[in-house]
Amino acid sequence: MRRGHTRALTEGPSPADAHEPVLPYPDGWFSVAFSSEVVRGALLTRPLQGEDVVLYRLRDGEVRAVRPYCPHLGAHLGLGALEGDELLCPFHRFAFGPDGACTRTGYGTPPPPSSDLTLLPVREVDGAVFVWRHHDGRAPDWELTPWHTLGTRAPRLAAWEMAGHSQDVVENTVDIGHFTPLHGWGASEVAEPAVFEGRSFRISVRSEERVPLLGASPLEVTLEGNGISRVHVCTALPRFGVRTCAVYTTTMIAPAAFQLRQTSRFEVAEPASLPAPLARWVSGSAHRMLAGVMFRGNCAFVSQDFPVWSTKRYVSPPRLARGDGPIGPFRHWARQFYPPDRLRAQVPSSAVRRTAGEAESRVT
Repeated sequence: MRRGHTRALTEGPSPADAHEPVLPYPDGWFSVAFSSEVVRGALLTRPLQGEDVVLYRLRDGEVRAVRPYCPHLGAHLGLGALEGDELLCPFHRFAFGPDGACTRTGYGTPPPPSSDLTLLPVREVDGAVFVWRHHDGRAPDWELTPWHTLGTRAPRLAAWEMAGHSQDVVENTVDIGHFTPLHGWGASEVAEPAVFEGRSFRISVRSEERVPLLGASPLEVTLEGNGISRVHVCTALPRFGVRTCAVYTTTMIAPAAFQLRQTSRFEVAEPASLPAPLARWVSGSAHRMLAGVMFRGNCAFVSQDFPVWSTKRYVSPPRLARGDGPIGPFRHWARQFYPPDRLRAQVPSSAVRRTAGEAESRVT
């Protein structure tokens, strides 16, 4: 038997990017960086739906996002440099101003006609940089909604990249049925039924979480979505005076691969029974001791979904069961973010009505 021409047999679940994806790229605003990553004087290149985007910050703090290739001879601008507020091509040192206009060549001749850069719509919201992408090149027709922040301390950040489709992350927030078997929560119920309106949705859940060494505590969770790529999750453990707030943004980078970013904050209430100075000290001390633990706990919680997201197949239409949560209405709402001619039916209308009616059913 010849050696050196074989490899280990393939086994186990195939990653999601091993097959043609069912869902196309969605439309809307997509996070490509944390705000802190886009610094003055430096270029940052990030993938967005099969293409690169070059990001940079002007001296006045504004962020620019441009397509990556110089219109002169196609050099990648991510290898260039900034000179003041001008972006310099790495090849011939063509210079481009903040409005994308070519201001000069690298050898003193007039810029050629039609040599301006394409500026992409960009927004900074809640500590993240978002770039607009639409399948037919349409300009932004809706804006991102800023969410409240928790406390005044700096957030903690995390980012991951994996196979799969970004919609699964957002759909997860209304998949009430998976919280107990996968994440270990106690019995859960919908506190406020899901509302899908315009580009946003909201749902509130009551459950129970077991805290190491301290026992079980009622858990209150509010989940909000804005677009198909952005979720705000707020939790409260009233027994311990603990609240968390996390923003998750998910961005397709290839047909079956995405990046996920998490921004987390944590707060401990000041004990009302103590004098104000002592209450502040107790709250601050508890935050210093527990903030890292809570952040690692949040990361561990969301990472329990990673093996599922990175290997699952998008089933359309799904075979929904009682206790799933409002997955049907969510998929009906999500259709607005996709090219109509490339999206197969995600869920029968009868299942949408049935799931909406069962949204308040108890999950065990």
